[in-house]
Amino acid sequence: MTETGRDRLRELLDAVLDEEHRSLGEMASGAFSSPYHFARQLSAGAGEPPVAMRRRVMLERAAWQLRRGATVTDTAFAAGYESVEGFARAYVRAYGNPPSERVDGHHWLPAPNGIHFHPPTSLWVHTGEHTMTQPLDLLVHHDLDDTRELIVLAKQLDDAAYRAELQPGSRVHSWEGEEASVAAVLTSQVHTKEVWLAAILGEDFPDDRPDDVVALLRRHDDVAARWLDMLRDIERCRAWDDRIVDALCDPPESFVLGSIVAHVLTYSAHRRLGVRAMLRDHGVETDEGDPINWLRRRSDPDA
Repeated sequence: MTETGRDRLRELLDAVLDEEHRSLGEMASGAFSSPYHFARQLSAGAGEPPVAMRRRVMLERAAWQLRRGATVTDTAFAAGYESVEGFARAYVRAYGNPPSERVDGHHWLPAPNGIHFHPPTSLWVHTGEHTMTQPLDLLVHHDLDDTRELIVLAKQLDDAAYRAELQPGSRVHSWEGEEASVAAVLTSQVHTKEVWLAAILGEDFPDDRPDDVVALLRRHDDVAARWLDMLRDIERCRAWDDRIVDALCDPPESFVLGSIVAHVLTYSAHRRLGVRAMLRDHGVETDEGDPINWLRRRSDPDA
């Protein structure tokens, strides 16, 4: 709080989400600030650029409205999009399915600050979410977002192509099985986090679960939220140098928490690049997976 009793961050958030403020200039004017200082203050206080925050929260509101029966057209214009097509592209990037397809579940999208749309018109600041130190925060979120995008792209394949072995004998680790197909690589990508979560949290080894694309997307969304919660707990406790004893290993082994995260991110990047090549072999168009371009899209979804 400031000396006058005003909550400046709350004023900045109000300016971002005001129905009349569609541009950075309008947001800044509403907060009695220049665009440069407004963006700088909001990014420092909330860990997210104002344009990206508005787009994300408006998409969360749109998802909630669609699930209550609103039309795609009305929702698109209410969210500030100039066309239904532009809204549909942004919605698919965020949720993995078109706005015309009804999907049950939570409307919140991954956020670096815990700030989400809360119906009917307010914000919910989820205190369990905290930003990790840069660049770790970017690496973690890019890994999760990029993995999700690849699973969504795999929906374009029929089951035979999804499971076709394009690279027989391919292995990421000597102690794991072959990862010769799109299905095998993406399943390992998700399963790795499920296993490490179980080890860190002291849970049982995860059972075998369905690996079709739809089921795998659900598994990813579930483990992504839990993975983020766990990493934020480590960050809050400054426990990166702490050790765990992994009883899932035989015999049990000890691991430094920070090294586990580095391990997961390293091999995840390897898998993501590899599965891109497989998808291209199947005729599926993909980008390069560059975190620079990913961050630009987060900051400006219409870019």
